[in-house]
Amino acid sequence: MLTSRGDSSLAVDRLCDQMRGENTTVTCFYHFVFFAAQGERTATSMLGPLLKQMVNVLERIPEVISRAFQEPKKAIGRLRPQLVDIVKTLQLITSSQRTFMVIDALDECAGVQRVRLFDSLKKILEKFPDTRVFMTGRPHIHDEIEQRLAGRVITMSVAPRRADISHTFMLG
Repeated sequence: MLTSRGDSSLAVDRLCDQMRGENTTVTCFYHFVFFAAQGERTATSMLGPLLKQMVNVLERIPEVISRAFQEPKKAIGRLRPQLVDIVKTLQLITSSQRTFMVIDALDECAGVQRVRLFDSLKKILEKFPDTRVFMTGRPHIHDEIEQRLAGRVITMSVAPRRADISHTFMLG
C-alpha cells in the first residue's frame, strides 16, 4: 500500500500498461470525479465503484455475486448493497485474480468513513494479501493509515518540484 498526494491517474495508466494480457484487474476511484455529484464520500460509495469496475470486466458473473446484488432489491429500504456485501464480493473477486485498487484523495473522505474504509480494506488484505491498494492523500492521515493497516503499508512522500510547474496563469 502506498500513500502520497499526486496524480494517481499516472499510476493507473502504468499499472494497466504493465498488467495488459495478464489475469489482473486495475480499478480506480477518483474523488474529484464523484464529489460534486454525490457529496460526502462514504466507504460504500468508494468501494462500490471499484467493485462495479471489477464485475464489468468479468467474462461471466458468478451466481453468488448475482444473488448478492438481487437480494437487497427485495428488502424494504435496501435498494443498494450494504458495505458488508461489497466487501464479501470484493473478497470473492480478488481471490480469483490479482487486483490493484487505486483510491485518490483519501484525505477528503470524512474521518468516520475513512475508518470504515480502512477496516474494509484490512478485511480484504487479510484474506487475500496479493491484493494491492494505492492511495493518495495528504500527510495528516499517515498516522491513521499506519494504525488501521499496520504492517501492510509502504509510505512515499511525493511533492512537486519547482521545475514541474512550468506556467502560472492569472485570471482577471
